[in-house]
This record gives sequence, structure tokens and C-alpha cells, in this order.
Amino acid sequence: MTTAQREDPFLENRRLLFGTAYRMLGSVADAEDVLQDAWLKWAEADRSGVLNPRAYLVRTVTNLSLNKLTSARARRESYVGTWLPEPLLTAPDVAEDAELAESVSLAMLVVLETLSPLERAVFVLREVFGYSNAELAETLGKSEAAVRQLAHRAKAHVQERRPRFETGAAERRAVTERFLAACGSGEASKVMELLAPEVVSWSDGGGVVRAALRPIQGSDRVARWALGVLAKPELRDATAAFCWINGEEGVLFTAPDGSLVGALAVEVLDGVVHTMRCMINPAKLDGLRRSEPFRF
Repeated sequence: MTTAQREDPFLENRRLLFGTAYRMLGSVADAEDVLQDAWLKWAEADRSGVLNPRAYLVRTVTNLSLNKLTSARARRESYVGTWLPEPLLTAPDVAEDAELAESVSLAMLVVLETLSPLERAVFVLREVFGYSNAELAETLGKSEAAVRQLAHRAKAHVQERRPRFETGAAERRAVTERFLAACGSGEASKVMELLAPEVVSWSDGGGVVRAALRPIQGSDRVARWALGVLAKPELRDATAAFCWINGEEGVLFTAPDGSLVGALAVEVLDGVVHTMRCMINPAKLDGLRRSEPFRF
């Protein structure tokens, strides 16, 4: 930690603050906006009365995220096609902590999107960062009874929908490699062998890049869709490279000119792919273009 970070609580806690905002919003760009606004508030604050800078900053970021989440959900109502969380390039050591990796996984962010804004705030601060009901009540300006109710609903909701794919990284990578090779063969039958019968594929083009407007389900349909996507000009000659996306191994697709054109994350169980999430919206690839992977 640098001298400047030790002297400035905002810099010292920046990872925590970004991690809070990102889990709340599912967007790298929105999380960065929240941190910028939080910094301005911190710079203008009378710090003489701030006894716990860390708590003050988390409360500020949480409330800013709640405000932004409300407006973001309104925008998503008119979003073209499927909305997926904005992926983030993460350091390999994030995957070494199973609970941490799950808390930032794309699958978990999709589940968190189904919570109300307050439920999401309570779940993130309580289950991820260990906040007590009393601390949450102070942070959110709610009674402890209200916080307990929110926490109960949020936890039950997440438990019901929490993904249960516990395949190790080595097997997930091996299956993904075989899947990509099968797609390269152009034969739908080979692709289908690596897909669960009930496989679901989600793709986010944001109305900018052509993508499926709704989830595609079933091995036959997903296989044909995958072959069609990889045949597109922007992906046909792209290079596939493994990397760590949101604490899990994923694949980045880079065009011959060096531009990033897509990212793929898969969930594997019993040697086959059960879920695929493909991000091809150019505006939501910035978190994967970082020169330094993020460490939570």
C-alpha cells in the first residue's frame, strides 16, 4: 500500500467500494461512475465529524448505487434483447477463494438482478461483507426489523436460484476447449455431444451487434446458434484465448486487428455445458480491456 493510500481512506478502500458498487449494479461503467460521485462527496465532506471513514464511504457508495440502480432498471426495460451483467477481467487469485469467486460470478450477478434494490443492498453487504443488521440499519436508514425481513427474503430468493455448478476449473476448461473445437468443425452433431439436453444460451448484443433477442434452449437449437455466431465475419477469424472473467475461466475473442469482439462464459456439469453467456455488446467489453486484472 502506498503512502497516499494510507493517508486517504478513499484510496485505501477503493477496491471495497468498487466491489460493493459492482455487485450492486452489475456494470463496470456504472460502478466507476458511482465511485467518481462518491469521491466528489468525500472531497467536499466535513471529515472532522466522520469517526469511521470506511463505514461512511460504504454508506455513500451504497446509497449512490441504490439511486443509480433505480434509473438503470428503467433503462433496461427498453434494452434491446437480453441484458447480461458487464463482465470484468479478474486476477487468477480471485478464483482461489470459492466464496469470493461466486459472489462476483456472472451467474450470481444474474440472480442478484432479480432482487429489489434494497434486497440487493442488504444481501451484498450482509452475505458478502459480513455487515450486521445493526450496521445495515444505520447504512440504509431502516429499522433492524425491516433489515431482517429484507435479509430473509433476499437470502431465500438467492438460495432458490443460486447456480449449483461446482465443476473444477480444469474440467471446465477442457470441456470448453472441446466445445470450441467442435464449433470449429462446423458439425452440429459434434457440438451437441458437449451440450446438456436442457442447455440455455444467453447473448447480449445491446441492439448494436446482432444477437439472439431471447435465451435459446435445447442442445439442437443452441448448437445451430453457436455455429451461426462463429460464422459471422467479426468472429470467423477471431482468436480465442482463455482468461479469468468474474473469478472464473472464460474465453475472449480478438479480431485480427487486435480489437476485442466478444467474451464467453460457460457453466459445466458432468462433462457437458449447461449454460452459456456470450457478451458481444461493444459497450460492455471495457471491463475486459483493462491492462491490469481487478483484485477484489
